[in-house]
Amino acid sequence: MNHLMFFLEILGTVAFSVSGAIEAMKKEMDMLGVLVLGLVTAVGGGVIRDVIIGELPPVAFENPRNALIAIGAAFTAFLTGAVISKKKPDAHSNVWNQVLLVSDAVGLGAFTVLGIRFAQEHAGYENTALLLFVGVITGVGGGLMRDIFAGNVPYIFRKHVYATASIAGAVAYIFIGRACYTELAATVSLLVVLSLRLMAARFEWNLPRVHLQ
Repeated sequence: MNHLMFFLEILGTVAFSVSGAIEAMKKEMDMLGVLVLGLVTAVGGGVIRDVIIGELPPVAFENPRNALIAIGAAFTAFLTGAVISKKKPDAHSNVWNQVLLVSDAVGLGAFTVLGIRFAQEHAGYENTALLLFVGVITGVGGGLMRDIFAGNVPYIFRKHVYATASIAGAVAYIFIGRACYTELAATVSLLVVLSLRLMAARFEWNLPRVHLQ
């Protein structure tokens, strides 16, 4: 299980960092802005999680491994974007949007699982409300901070059942995990979040909203 959690942590860190970097490039930020947004997206949810659980200082500041991975992933995305934009400006905008969607969905699923697992290790298995809340806030926290830094209305308030996908994945993990199938719970949770996000984007699923004049 530790190997699976480590894999999800690296996967989520890279995925969220890339999504932050792409959003920064879409906003025409410079290299520093790309690196900062990639870093904030990758570690933001974990920092919020640690504050809620009472793990101070947050793990991201005690062990800089994930921060360094996030910076490396963001820098790689920046270099890739720089090369592609020089060869064919604006020709790959749809590709970048798809990469942003998939990387954000992967990060959302991975960090939802990691948030619940972290809460279980520090607060036990019985408090379902706490596990659900920590899992979801860990999953959406990085994207929330990314959107705020980029000057966007956060996805969790407007876009394709974003937080709802995290909630569904968290519920799946908690109930399957209580049957002692932890590895299966993590896998199913990740697939639930990823499937819901991609299907919501493909079929334009959204929660009801009111349009006031």
